[in-house]
Amino acid sequence: MKSLFSLVLSFCVYCAAAQEMNVATFNIRMKTNADTGNLWDDRKEALTQLIRFHGFDIFGIQEGFREQVQDMQSALPNFAFVGVGRDDGKSAGEHSAIFYDTKRFKLLKDGTFWLSATNTAQPNKGWDAVLPRICTWGVFEDLENGKQFIFMNTHFDHVGVVARRESAKLILNKAKEFAKDLPLILTGDFNIDEHNEAYFTLANSGVVKDTHGLAKFVYEPNSTFNGWGKSLAPKGRIDHIFITAPFTVQRYGILTDTYQGKFPSDHFPVKVVLSW
Repeated sequence: MKSLFSLVLSFCVYCAAAQEMNVATFNIRMKTNADTGNLWDDRKEALTQLIRFHGFDIFGIQEGFREQVQDMQSALPNFAFVGVGRDDGKSAGEHSAIFYDTKRFKLLKDGTFWLSATNTAQPNKGWDAVLPRICTWGVFEDLENGKQFIFMNTHFDHVGVVARRESAKLILNKAKEFAKDLPLILTGDFNIDEHNEAYFTLANSGVVKDTHGLAKFVYEPNSTFNGWGKSLAPKGRIDHIFITAPFTVQRYGILTDTYQGKFPSDHFPVKVVLSW
């Protein structure tokens, strides 16, 4: 009887774990020779080791150029990615890529669209944006329970006020277009904190909710942007993860891992543990 009880308990624990997924968003900072002391080749191992240690299952990145995305894929066993460069729709420019564990998820369909009022299918700048901005999306099947969801990842403009607000509306409309009845996970560097109009366009939309406010446990030691340690603040979240039902949020954390006194990126990754 004792052995049977232990077996049943173990099975219940396994089933509970199988219903959880580790989701993250991470602005990895583009590869540039201007970052003296924080060059990509010096920090890419620490960055990918951080991802592996914290057990990300699926996550969105921002500022990833093709070489960086390829470096990450090489360092992350069993991971694949979707996403294209924003400059040409192929390999040039920043990728808002989605990485996913192929042992956990099956990709069903994917795409990238431009954040624009006039042309979402080709590279262009929308509204008052300074740069072309994109959103990458994928519909996935969770192989542990057979359930499907849509994952969207973006990087809002850092200047355009109208662009950020309208981009939020566009993404919600596109989610309905691509996967009307599926749960949604939306990640990104939104370049807006939790007090901004565009943030409320999402958080008060009645469609998605901020995982920070839903989490049963929140680890928020400082801001998500660190500026290589020079811009740390007690509070301030510009990197966000939004969800719809039926997901619930077990834990939310801003991961402040460093190495030899250095930072893997000028942003900290945000990780949440979701349950179906």
